[in-house]
Amino acid sequence: MEACIVNSLRSGEKAVCVRGGKFGQRWAQICESFGVVPVNLDLEWGAAIDPECIAGVLEAAPDIRAVCVQLCETSTATVTDVEAIGKLTRDTDTLLIVDGVSSVGALVFEMDKWGVDLVAVGSQKALMMPPGLAIVAASPKAVKAIQVNQPPSYYLNLQTAKKAADGDSTPYTPAISLVAGLLRSLRAIKEEGIENVWARHATLGKAMRAGVRALGLELLSSAPADCVTAIKLPDGLDAEMLLRKIEQDYGVKFAGGQEHLKGKIIRVSTMGYSGLFDVIIALSALEMALSEAGRTLDLGCAVRAAEQVFLAR
Repeated sequence: MEACIVNSLRSGEKAVCVRGGKFGQRWAQICESFGVVPVNLDLEWGAAIDPECIAGVLEAAPDIRAVCVQLCETSTATVTDVEAIGKLTRDTDTLLIVDGVSSVGALVFEMDKWGVDLVAVGSQKALMMPPGLAIVAASPKAVKAIQVNQPPSYYLNLQTAKKAADGDSTPYTPAISLVAGLLRSLRAIKEEGIENVWARHATLGKAMRAGVRALGLELLSSAPADCVTAIKLPDGLDAEMLLRKIEQDYGVKFAGGQEHLKGKIIRVSTMGYSGLFDVIIALSALEMALSEAGRTLDLGCAVRAAEQVFLAR
């Protein structure tokens, strides 16, 4: 994400930053670190940006050089309509920069068709790898912007990286073992077929949400993602206790909320190397932990709801 900003934008230039969660905030923080002026669009966490809002900002300020969004805001499990936003920037000098860290390889993403100019991806999410690799893809428009820029960065200089990549190399010593692992992951995705990968994640996300609703719990997001689900907890339920119980007693790892959502939500992944029994096991662990925490529920209801989604595929 930092490489995308520092290579394509200069100090004093403006970038729209959609701040609907922790990682939207990060776009703005990175911009500020390098003197780029963030034009912040603040949302309630869990809400999705209306592309018309961005259209209005771009019309009012034609000197804006970039729009920075998340395909999936991981902290809230919310999807952005990147395709619609791309229609606003495609035929302009404004760059569309996307954080695809938790979503590329899980959610439908068509960079060229949608007019995305820069996307950042991490190895540790839907690409099914340990953390340690960052991947940036750039459109011809972005490459042109990068070529005329003088980025104040040495190791994150994408001009240097492209020059090396054109010779099938990297400018500095790469994490070779991770690159070899990434090759295997990409082969697995290719063997399954990316459309099939997208469809699998759609089914997993739908089943997880069906199970959550069967438990009488609410989703945080108004535009829920298929790669991660954020679940609101009832008042009075100790989130940290619930997370510990799910992990220690049932061997399943959920995540908590961030910033002001800490203690109010829990999150569960359905990305990457995930299948239907991962969803069933996670929902079963959640059911039992909630029951032990004193919540009245029909044990098995979440699992049944998920199974009905799977059987209806």
